[in-house]
Amino acid sequence: MAPPAARARYIANKADNQILSKKPPKRPGLNGNNKAKEAAPAGKKKDKDAKKRNQPTSGAQEKGLPNPIMPSVQTAFKTFVSARLCSAIWAYIADCDETFNYWEPLHYIINGHGLQTWEYSPQFGLRSYTYLLLQGVPGYFYQKLFNPSPILIFYMVRCMLGFGCAVMERYMYKSICQEFGIHIGRLWLIFQLFSVGMFVSSTALLPSSFSMYFGCAALAAWWQQNYCFAIFLTAISALLGWPFAALIGIPLVLEMLLRQRDWKTFVQWTLISGATVAIPMIAIDTSYFGKLTFAPLNIVWYNVFTSHGPNIFGTEPLSYYIINGFLNFNIIWLLALQLPIMLVMDYLIVPAKSKSTLNFPHYISLAPLYLWLLVFFAQPHKEERFLFPIYPLISLCGAITVDVYQRIFFRMKSVIFKIKAGVHYLDHSMFIAILVMVTSTLLGLSRVFALYRNYHAPMDLMLELNQFKATPQYDPDVIYNVCIGKDWHRYPGSFFFPAKNFRLRFLKSEFRGMLPAYYDEGQNATKVVQPYFNDLNQENEHMYFDYDRCDFLVDFDEGKYTALEPNYSKRSKDWSVMKSLPFLIPEKSHKVLRAFYVPFLTDNHIQYGDFNLLKRKTKRNGR
Repeated sequence: MAPPAARARYIANKADNQILSKKPPKRPGLNGNNKAKEAAPAGKKKDKDAKKRNQPTSGAQEKGLPNPIMPSVQTAFKTFVSARLCSAIWAYIADCDETFNYWEPLHYIINGHGLQTWEYSPQFGLRSYTYLLLQGVPGYFYQKLFNPSPILIFYMVRCMLGFGCAVMERYMYKSICQEFGIHIGRLWLIFQLFSVGMFVSSTALLPSSFSMYFGCAALAAWWQQNYCFAIFLTAISALLGWPFAALIGIPLVLEMLLRQRDWKTFVQWTLISGATVAIPMIAIDTSYFGKLTFAPLNIVWYNVFTSHGPNIFGTEPLSYYIINGFLNFNIIWLLALQLPIMLVMDYLIVPAKSKSTLNFPHYISLAPLYLWLLVFFAQPHKEERFLFPIYPLISLCGAITVDVYQRIFFRMKSVIFKIKAGVHYLDHSMFIAILVMVTSTLLGLSRVFALYRNYHAPMDLMLELNQFKATPQYDPDVIYNVCIGKDWHRYPGSFFFPAKNFRLRFLKSEFRGMLPAYYDEGQNATKVVQPYFNDLNQENEHMYFDYDRCDFLVDFDEGKYTALEPNYSKRSKDWSVMKSLPFLIPEKSHKVLRAFYVPFLTDNHIQYGDFNLLKRKTKRNGR
């Protein structure tokens, strides 16, 4: 026996979705004759109205289908805000590109000094100051009005990013419930809340995270057939965020041009959106770089049309994204990858052939995810942040796969056990959804706890410098040099320094790539072309600092030493340990148990080194 038709499911879900917009569903008379209802005696009418008030009002109930437990949009928004604020507080900075390409230039904009990378050099102009200003203006006014500790500005910006992500997720949740159904919407809600990928990406100061906010909001607008708004959000995502995020909008463009044949709206709103975003962006960046600059074009040119491209920064095999996807989404990632096959099986096995979505077939509405994977899986240079823009789609496709499994299970059970007509498939298959939700939630929490426990030490360690500022030894008129060697990529940023008179300095190590350098002093520092920057990732001696002039030193003791990377912590004549925190040594730890925390088991199979903050004992220059 077949489950209820997909169209019946859609009608029921559509009726339930009216709850999302706070609009009560229209209830026809019991016999469909409104005139007869109006002619009924007043007493009987009151009795009927009283009965109706005591009955469920959803369309699902009227059709004999189960009334799904559906968190309201406002409830979902509150949970998203809570989850993203947890990320703002506890997530560590996983990518040094976030620190040096975004937090450091933002620190320069707000506090007047910070590290500059070659991408911000005027002869290259790969990064946009407009993007930074969107995050930096609130922090700038916060600093000017209240003069807080820099770390408070850091967390204020992070909380702002988390709140913006929650707004996007609220919009997307409502759209998913309307387009794909309430059951899939609530699955997506749970997967998003406990997704490690969202925990990491939602508050990251990265264009790929910014593109996730606006790109997925554009998809939500598209699923609601709000084409103009979808085009505008896509333009923001691609121009202000990451130009490659325009890939998400390709299915939207094809749907408008080939299926809707609405060329007028597409051309009109493409021009309006492009001009609205690009013209101010070009004006702002040109004023910062001192010459005409369009950063999105520059970054596309460098990555696609130069002879070396981004491959000089490292390449990874296909397995990199497979493993990374599992770490960030566990079983949801595996479910999302198999969705195309499962949809074919669903079509062949489940006899209900009516569409189960509101406006678009799955092969159109979900195309952005698989188009993205097809393009980026093929690129030799792979990084975790490259998948950020499609993270919410991974949760969505995983939720749809679970729903397909439930329908196929019900179909097989109904054939074997001859289930009577009118029974909804969720009545017999909810254990599948619950099993997946519980498993993914436990794995997600385990992974988040492991990340915090294993890798949060650099951020906690830098906060110890705030204690030094409160001691009598601190002199506000002295520049304090905080040195770092092989662990330069774990530095969390200048916002973690207690005051403006602290500077990060690089010691020469085994690393042979291009390091950042401080912006010049003065008003036109962003316009200065420095001779030591290049786009070939070649080191320059200008970036290295004299060891003997270091006041503090950050050193990770993992048991491996070379002439350029000695064990600074053992030089007791030069240094005293201000703070020491454990930090994971991946090579000496079990691959699975270092990735996921398992109580009573993990501690026996992983090994930590000491991440040390050192303070110089001997005085320099009479100090």
